[in-house]
Amino acid sequence: MEGRSAVDDAALGREAWSVLDANRAGAATVPAPGLYPHQWNWDSTFVAIGVSRCDTRRAGTELLSLLAGQWRTGMVPHIVFQQGRADAYFPGPSVWCSQNHPDAPTGVLTSGLTQPPLHALAVWWMWRHAKDREEARALVRELYPMLVAQHDYLAASRDLGGGGLAAIVHPWESGMDDSPVWDAPLDALTPVPQAYRREPFPDHPLNGHHDRYVWLALRYRDSGYDAAYLREEHPFAVEDPMFNGIWLASCQALAELAPLAGADPGPHREAAERIRAALLERLWAGDAFHALDLRAGRLSPVCTVGCFGPMLDPGLPADRVAKLVSVLESARFMGAAGYPVPSCEIRASQFDRSRYWRGPSWVNTNWLLRQAAVVHGLTGLARLLGACTLRLVRQSGFRECFDPFDGSGRGSRDFSWSAALTLDLLADNVEK
Repeated sequence: MEGRSAVDDAALGREAWSVLDANRAGAATVPAPGLYPHQWNWDSTFVAIGVSRCDTRRAGTELLSLLAGQWRTGMVPHIVFQQGRADAYFPGPSVWCSQNHPDAPTGVLTSGLTQPPLHALAVWWMWRHAKDREEARALVRELYPMLVAQHDYLAASRDLGGGGLAAIVHPWESGMDDSPVWDAPLDALTPVPQAYRREPFPDHPLNGHHDRYVWLALRYRDSGYDAAYLREEHPFAVEDPMFNGIWLASCQALAELAPLAGADPGPHREAAERIRAALLERLWAGDAFHALDLRAGRLSPVCTVGCFGPMLDPGLPADRVAKLVSVLESARFMGAAGYPVPSCEIRASQFDRSRYWRGPSWVNTNWLLRQAAVVHGLTGLARLLGACTLRLVRQSGFRECFDPFDGSGRGSRDFSWSAALTLDLLADNVEK
């Protein structure tokens, strides 16, 4: 990028580390202390990826801290609550009641939902970039059984459609909470009581769906977090292409990690092949992958950044990759945005440049799409995504998300995954 120097990179790297150190709470890194004071699943996994090149031990500690909240079923919760901060966020431990469930960990309070299973890919990233190979090998051996248990949980309890994909049972499980993809499934729910409201946070206003979010969580909790209830009664069940694309990539990562743990990589490769076949059969809609609402039996008409998640699969057929790239580079997404990648296609009626996951660009999804470009040898696209993401943080800081047209920051300041993934992008010198 014009005007950039190694000094600029070093200064940005120091700023990123300062954010991560300030946001550290014991062994975990919280997303943003004011708004998000606990450990979030997806966030911590991106933090582990971001620090892996410089600090293998910290990456491993981050993941082990998160996985201390893993349930005996193998489910990795989307929030692990910090001790002494129970009332600092709603819904907190008193809503989830994990302490009353026999499968929940003892002495650790968690939510009852999960998030995209990026963890095996993060461990593989850590192993790939570790300077101390013995330290990294020991971490892989310690983490591997937990990762296998997580994947077994998804296969056993979340294939609600019977076609080989994992279903999310709440928008919070997607990591992209307010995406317009969830509008139709939420609007179809029976009207729910206007209860459990929270005060709106800056840049994150209450909307008509928030009560439904809480109601869905309470219904699942009141079932005893029962897998049979999810299959037979739970009203929200969606096969999300980003969630399943990440699951497939993590299956492939597990196949690479298995020999380090003295295990057979074969089952993980077979799982990846099954997920790929199911994605192509169930979610492909001609030019992109779309989320499938299992209760309504139809694909979402809205194309979002999540529709490109299966590109993380190096085995995705070349013709499908070409079509996805065509959409990504078109005026629907990157072609009309100054700062890629908008979280919703710009031409959609639901697009809103100021609302979470309805338009703003995010460092984490940019990083994922950059990684997808790398695995398919799309060097120019990878370079562009990396350079534009670094331009965002140079211009507006480590914000939670960014306006896709002018690059101004949105949401929380000093956001952990934005800082951590900046470190990874700087390590690759993607702007050169």
